[in-house]
Parts: sequence; structure tokens; C-alpha cells
Amino acid sequence: MKMPPFKLYTPISLDEALEIAKKLQLNDEEFDWVAGGTDLLPNYKWHLNTKKSVISLAKITELTELSNTHIGAMVRLQDLAESEVTHPVLAKSANSIASIMIRRSGTVGGNICLDTRCYWFNQTEDWRESIEWCHKCDCGTGADCRVIPNQNTLCVATYQADLAPVLMCMEAKVHLISTSGKREMLLNDFFELDGMTRNKLQPGELLTHISIPEEISEWAGDYQKLRQRESWDFPEAGVAVLWKKEENVLKKLRVATTGLESIPGYHEDLSSQLVEDWNGKESISTLSENIRKAVKPVQNTWYTPSYRRKMVKVLTKRACKGLLGE
Repeated sequence: MKMPPFKLYTPISLDEALEIAKKLQLNDEEFDWVAGGTDLLPNYKWHLNTKKSVISLAKITELTELSNTHIGAMVRLQDLAESEVTHPVLAKSANSIASIMIRRSGTVGGNICLDTRCYWFNQTEDWRESIEWCHKCDCGTGADCRVIPNQNTLCVATYQADLAPVLMCMEAKVHLISTSGKREMLLNDFFELDGMTRNKLQPGELLTHISIPEEISEWAGDYQKLRQRESWDFPEAGVAVLWKKEENVLKKLRVATTGLESIPGYHEDLSSQLVEDWNGKESISTLSENIRKAVKPVQNTWYTPSYRRKMVKVLTKRACKGLLGE
């Protein structure tokens, strides 16, 4: 697979990166930000929505800060997994991503902003051309969605990143910057239910860091994941469960999922309603069944939607074992 030609910019500061972005926008030139490149560059090789200019964030050291409440967008996944300041559940989810070689290149910002995936989309250009194009990368043909035909209003490609559900349970905030200024929002509000739009990043905007409330250190939890192999593969389903206890009494409970729809799912409404009348295994069984009913996977990854939904129930029960002292 041949990489298409593009011009690479390598700024050494955030101000310089934004200045480059501003000049490109003024000239009506499309561009991509590239962090670790573990997802963007393979897509470029497959000629998936390529741009003529790419701005690298690799040399911007201000994006690599890491503490228990601050995670820079350019923090490498392996560094996040190994750091003593990383919450254990977040470290576990980071350590489950791909292989160690990918984690040494991949970044937190890249994982959060990961492009959605679909087995009609993530293929070589020759393969896609041979079976006709798809709605997500139609190459100007106006092609239909291959998963849910006869509708060109919504892409159902799946969001398959591991960090988001854990960070959503932590009530983390994303901090964004562009030539128009800075803004922040809860990660729960960052995603857009469409496989092409994906999130609320505006043209030329980038994620600088993620902030986590300090009180999250008092929370416990787990992350469980379904994938084809123990390394490399994206999650076919992922479940994060976080809880807070006081004097061994459950006070708060949050659940989020990934790998099942075009955005990660946040299910606090289903978990919080069980806290007041918590009844151990019975409540966990109710919660896992409710999560199974809530998710809506489609046939665009390797496992069938019915199997993934069944496994969501299993993963939720596994992630809740710590609530029973197991």
C-alpha cells in the first residue's frame, strides 16, 4: 500500500501549530492533525479520507504533561499504563490497547479522537472500489451505507477506543483549542452520534488535554473487554464500571461501554437507580441485563451483534466482581 503525497508540518509549540492551521484555513486547504499516527497513517495508506496537509503534534512538549488530574493529549499510551499517578482502572484500559509497540507510539488524544471503524470502510482502496464505495468514504459517488442500506443520513461505523468509557465514568473533561480560542466540556458531551462526525471538534480544533476530578482517586472499579486476540485487536465490546463506597456501603456507581455503537455509551441512569436498594448479586444481574438491552450494535465488526450484546452482559458482571469483594 502506497502512502499518498502530503505536506508534513512539524511545529514545536502549540502557538506555532495553531498559526500553521490558521494559514491553511485561510487558503481553504484541508488538513489533519497527527499524534502517534497509529490510526491515521494506516488509513492514509488505504486512501481513506486523505488530506493534502498534515500537522504533527509530536514535538509539542506542552502536550505531554501527566499527573493524577491532568493527561496531555500527547501522553503515550504505554506511559499512561505504567505511570504511578494513573488510576488503576484507567491504567488497565490503557494496557489493554493493541500491543506494546503500538502503545509506545499511540497517544491518549489519538485514542479519544479515534476514527470510527467498519469492515466495509477499513479496507484498501482496490477492495472498496471492487465492491462499490460506502457512505463514509464514497469518493464523490454518493454511495449508500453498506450496513443499513437506503439511508444516507447516518453513518453507523463503530467507535472502538478503550479509554473513553473509563474516563466518562470519571467525569473527565476534554480541553480543546483552535484559532478561535479555548473551550472545555465533559467527555460525556464530546461525542456525536454519527460515524462520520464522531465528535464535536470543529475544523482546525484539537484536543490539548484531559482533566480528571481529584476525588476519583477514592473510586474503585474495573474494565473488561471482548476482542478476537489478547493483543492488537480493537474492542468488539468494552465495559467500564466505577464505584465509590463509604464504610463499605455503595454510594455511587457508573457504567460506560465502547465498541458497540458510533459513540461510547454512558449508562449512569441505569446504574444510579440501583444504588439505593443495592442487593449484591441480584442488583448486578439486573444491571448487566439492563446494559445488554441498552446497547445497539450493528453488523459491521467481526462478531455478530447478538453475540456482542450477550457478551456485554457477561463483561458487566465481570467488571462488577469487586463490588462483591471478589
